[in-house]
Amino acid sequence: MKEAKVLLVGGGAREHAIGERLVSEGATLSVVASNLNPGLWELVQGSGGTYFKASPTSPQEVVDAARKAKPDLVVIGPEEPQFRGVVDELLKAGFLVFGATSKASEIEKSKVFARTLMKKYNIPGNLEFWYFESWREAIEFLERAGNVAIKPARQAGGKGVKVISDMQAYLSEEKKKIKEIHAKRILEEVMAKYTDIKEKLLVEERVEGVEYTVQAFTDGEEVVPLPAIQDNPHLFIYDVGPETGGMGTVQGPGKLLPFITQEEYDFAVNILRSVVRAIGEELGVRYVGAISAQMMLTTKGPVLIEFYSRLGDPEAVNAMNVIEGSVLEAMFSAAQGNLNVKVFGVKDVASTVKCIAPMGYPERRDLAKGKELEMGDVGDCKLYFGSVDLKDGKMITGGSRAVEVYAEGSSITEAAEKANECAKKVSFREWKAVWRPDIGTEWYLKKRIETAELVRAVRSLR
Repeated sequence: MKEAKVLLVGGGAREHAIGERLVSEGATLSVVASNLNPGLWELVQGSGGTYFKASPTSPQEVVDAARKAKPDLVVIGPEEPQFRGVVDELLKAGFLVFGATSKASEIEKSKVFARTLMKKYNIPGNLEFWYFESWREAIEFLERAGNVAIKPARQAGGKGVKVISDMQAYLSEEKKKIKEIHAKRILEEVMAKYTDIKEKLLVEERVEGVEYTVQAFTDGEEVVPLPAIQDNPHLFIYDVGPETGGMGTVQGPGKLLPFITQEEYDFAVNILRSVVRAIGEELGVRYVGAISAQMMLTTKGPVLIEFYSRLGDPEAVNAMNVIEGSVLEAMFSAAQGNLNVKVFGVKDVASTVKCIAPMGYPERRDLAKGKELEMGDVGDCKLYFGSVDLKDGKMITGGSRAVEVYAEGSSITEAAEKANECAKKVSFREWKAVWRPDIGTEWYLKKRIETAELVRAVRSLR
């Protein structure tokens, strides 16, 4: 599909990567974003589109931009525009959209809905779970709970998740207090601003293992998977510190990861196929767009941690660079309800992404905001801009992950070495940068391979 006009909604690194891919395939790109993303601005200018600085979560503002841009296709990047009905209003206005409606995106917005749907339709990979609407209900349960993961019941940008191991009897009172404190924090700090969901707190059985993400495109019937990618949510090296929206990814070489088998990959793909069908049956709507399964390989086998109703960030950066075939054609045909790409090829390379944020992210975004981004020569790496706004010729941070550095190699470790060297060239004027040099290193891979082998061995003994 050549010379198509595309309106892309969203202004982060994921959208920068998607926009780059679509322009490379001949699209004229227009963008709706609240920030003037330097990378997207360059793509828009180069392809002859229009940059609309407007709220991507406002249905009216996005529809107004679409009426001016007159696109052949609208592509939704982030989750919040889906949750807030942007896709619904675009469809009502007669536009072709690659993105989930507000009903379909409930699979990400409400973690309770996702778990309940999996249980009702006997979709494998579910976890035991409990949910609560009030502080009193949660505390009464948590006093008796053992090893659990405590989460906001709504998607909240990766914030608020706490995994607690309660195995030492002599620390039982201390662990109970930690559960209570964290549950209260979720209710008062994370969930207080969300009024679009009844359930407030989700408690799941605690599992350990190796995480991986499988993304896919779908028209509501066909599900075409992308390669497996591992994201790393913890802020600091050695997988410690607060959880974030993702500090970096590894992929490849090819479709699988060194620590994930074909069977484990296929398990995730089957979950995606099953849940797309279940959404159609349960809600009476057709799921159109991208859908992702964040998985964990455990002693129970692969289990579902959560769904995304879009491509992940930074997982999209890897995917948009390594899949072969026409992404534009796939998105366009999926939006028409007839996904005509049955399989994506994958380049025989490995890739690594390093996310760079100003110090303060994720818990003190006020401190991470308003810093000037500076960059040196990054050689053959590629940079994708995230929470950055172009103001008076300067790149100013918005308080979140500012830049994602992408590098390729024949192996993950080679790609990681390149990405690390490039990440050193990114800084903030008079402010510290935070990023993960360990992602993709020999230590990193060895740890994940050993963990995967261990959980498989324990499972075989059951």
